[in-house]
Amino acid sequence: MDYVSALLPPAVMAVFFIGLIRVIVKTQGGANKAKEDAAVDAALARVEGARPAAAPPKADA
Repeated sequence: MDYVSALLPPAVMAVFFIGLIRVIVKTQGGANKAKEDAAVDAALARVEGARPAAAPPKADA
């Protein structure tokens, strides 16, 4: 029975992993896709707006 206890944890992890992948694939797109995309775009715009403007390089002569 040692082989059962050795195979059980990987089998359980595989089942949960397959379930996780199925959930991820099923939730892609759909009715909320535009809302999710808008939220990501707003977050990126907020981060880019918070960055200080880069100073132009100084010419050493």
